[in-house]
Amino acid sequence: MGERLLHRLAWIVAALCLAPIVAAALAAVTGDLETWRTVLATVLPRYALNTLKLVAIVAIGTAVIGSLTAWLVTVYRFPGARLFEVALALPLAFPAYVMAYAYTHMLDHPGPVQTALRALTGWGARDYWFPEVRSLGGAAVMLIIVLYPYVYLLARASFRQQSANAFLVARTLGRSPAYAFRRVALPMARPAIAGGVLLAIMETIADFGTVAFFNVQTFATGIYQAWFSLGDRAAAAQLALCLLSFALLLAGLERASRGRMRTAGRGARFETMERPRLAGLAAAAAVTACALPVLLGFVVPVIMLGAMAMGSGQELLSPRYLGFMSNSLLLAAVASVLTVLGAILVGFRARTRPGRASRWLVLGAGLGYAVPGGVIAVGLMVPMAAFDNALDAFMQATFGIRTGLLITGSIWLMVLAYVVRFMAAALNAYDSGMATVPLHLDAIGRSLGQPGPRLLARVHLPVARASVLTALLIVFVDVMKELPATLILHPFNFQTLAVQAHRLAADERLAEAAVPSLVLVAFGLVPVLILCRTLGREGRAQRAARLGAALSAG
Repeated sequence: MGERLLHRLAWIVAALCLAPIVAAALAAVTGDLETWRTVLATVLPRYALNTLKLVAIVAIGTAVIGSLTAWLVTVYRFPGARLFEVALALPLAFPAYVMAYAYTHMLDHPGPVQTALRALTGWGARDYWFPEVRSLGGAAVMLIIVLYPYVYLLARASFRQQSANAFLVARTLGRSPAYAFRRVALPMARPAIAGGVLLAIMETIADFGTVAFFNVQTFATGIYQAWFSLGDRAAAAQLALCLLSFALLLAGLERASRGRMRTAGRGARFETMERPRLAGLAAAAAVTACALPVLLGFVVPVIMLGAMAMGSGQELLSPRYLGFMSNSLLLAAVASVLTVLGAILVGFRARTRPGRASRWLVLGAGLGYAVPGGVIAVGLMVPMAAFDNALDAFMQATFGIRTGLLITGSIWLMVLAYVVRFMAAALNAYDSGMATVPLHLDAIGRSLGQPGPRLLARVHLPVARASVLTALLIVFVDVMKELPATLILHPFNFQTLAVQAHRLAADERLAEAAVPSLVLVAFGLVPVLILCRTLGREGRAQRAARLGAALSAG
């Protein structure tokens, strides 16, 4: 009975995750067709073109930077290679919109860079040309330097697993290292690189803070403008359906390509292959290629935000900011616990009842990660607002009582949006821990009289404890940084750090926006530092293994 209840709860979790996606699609299909014709004739082409341009630039940029830096730190030895191996993951701590605030303050006309340029040259405002940071290209650069670590981490893992034989054969045939990388190593790592690029693309189409701040009109900004500026829920739902279709198309293409491709397996010779040491210009080029992403993606924005915060006059420990932090922490804590509990239920059902139904269950529960937060927010707001209005009308007509917005104006709707949005992240983290638990342990537990709930509590969770904690941490930080869903769903008297940073930046109060932005970066650093610690352990373990092999051979 207990196990059957857990399985039913897993299906309820999946249904809740699918509900706002289905609701957004239904609201768009049943909306006013006149509104759709107006959207199609006016804003839709511009939104589609800007979104496609942004996706193309970010995909190319993240693929080049992520795969090149992963190859350099994995295959070669050069000054600082071990440090770069860890530091290249640090930009993940930054929300892209926070990066945009820092670089706008630095590169805009009144910023320190152009001010110093005018002071050195004596030029006036119209005597020189300077790249416009508030542009589609500027938004793409901000997203690239924040999102390339997705490609870097997956490509690095793939390069470490590749056999050295094919690469060595290419070198013995007189091919240059660059040719061997381009024609041998890169094709073998293509599935991993494609997966990282897809993650970067998904984050790009879901991004609202960066493109809104740079005034780049994409589907994400169009949904928000239609909802709040125009008050047109039908247009917002129809734009959400367009973005949802695009996201699901990308997810389907990635799943289809992953079904045809396999990452190259590890070969024994890769473990013992001596990494060549670079010297001279080659070493300088490798250091520059690895240092630039770290400087641009972490060091420079941290310094800039710190300088802005110190001159802003804002007090981080004031009651107002403590309220923002407590609201953000409350939301993140509640949402992360509920999300991970849902992921455990879905993962348990998929493990104990494998088959097609379980595959569909996992797919439905994790579909929200491929859906932008604005789409999920619209999918929740449309039916919940209708329910609240109907309930209010019924209570007023029957009892003379006005109920107002019971659900739409509550933080629980925000929590549900976060659960839907980040269920896939929790599922992936939990499944990675459960993959280390042999299936025969389940049979042993059942033979000892442990039913479903006890099997989960006494066997699965203790073994996957580290993965559960990782999932909690990942979802916690993702909720802290989430902006589109929070902007649409938050009650008027409930402000978070992300909303406060966005509002200050929208009012051009960038120095004041640096304070909540720095707090968001500090929270984002926690999982990144844990990841960096894992990378460091991996490197030390592999060096110890090579040393042990050398000693035993001697």
